[in-house]
Amino acid sequence: MTNDQRKPVMAGNWKMNINHLESIAYMNKMAFSLIDADYARTEVVIFPPFTDIRSVQTVVDADHLSITYGAQDISAHDSGAYTGEISGSMLKKLHTKYALIGHSERRAYHNETDESVNAKVKAAIKHDLIPMIAVGETLDIRQGGNAVEHTLNQVQGALKDVRSNYVSELVIAYEPVWAIGTGEVATPQDAQDMSIAIRAKVAKLYSQDVADKVRILYGGSVKAGNIKAIMEQPDVDGALIGGAALDPDEFLRIIRWPDQP
Repeated sequence: MTNDQRKPVMAGNWKMNINHLESIAYMNKMAFSLIDADYARTEVVIFPPFTDIRSVQTVVDADHLSITYGAQDISAHDSGAYTGEISGSMLKKLHTKYALIGHSERRAYHNETDESVNAKVKAAIKHDLIPMIAVGETLDIRQGGNAVEHTLNQVQGALKDVRSNYVSELVIAYEPVWAIGTGEVATPQDAQDMSIAIRAKVAKLYSQDVADKVRILYGGSVKAGNIKAIMEQPDVDGALIGGAALDPDEFLRIIRWPDQP
């Protein structure tokens, strides 16, 4: 399978930004701006805060939009005394398609490990959500020459005991931590090299057929000005966008990456 057969994904992660009223205005802007050709070419995904998901769902359902959306995190538990956590069954009732798992900020600020990421991947699959698994290295790991080994270990840990039929459907987002919100960006070749390594790792763990189906995104200071060069890489199938996705006009320009100069 070539990258032409893997539909590109442009995923906007709002992080802890945009309240539920602002989210309605944002989604209405997207509804008025996106056309059928955009949806045919690219899968557009929004990761709003939990408090915004219902508002996003309302606009998507009311206008019959082809935008998909996901949760920025998911509990490893189905229910119970887990204050502040959100279960997969709750998310599924909101027609959530994706669960973003293992983002670097969750790993850094909430001490998430490969084991907890793996548990959340399994929870997402259990509730028919598609995991979007974030992996990547910090600057010190990269400078130490261990970026590939570290990232591939995260991939392996996240996929432990996950069956191949689920793996072929999930998405892996490579986010070099040193390039998130810093203005620094890995070169397109850096993104391609790590995507090749990730795909090879999935092939080793499962099969080449499974690896060819997995969509691999790049995340880290993505904007309209650099998205085209990133997307020209044959193993990069889209982007996980943070700050630039908070501006719907900028996000639209990213979604329409082939039109960039």
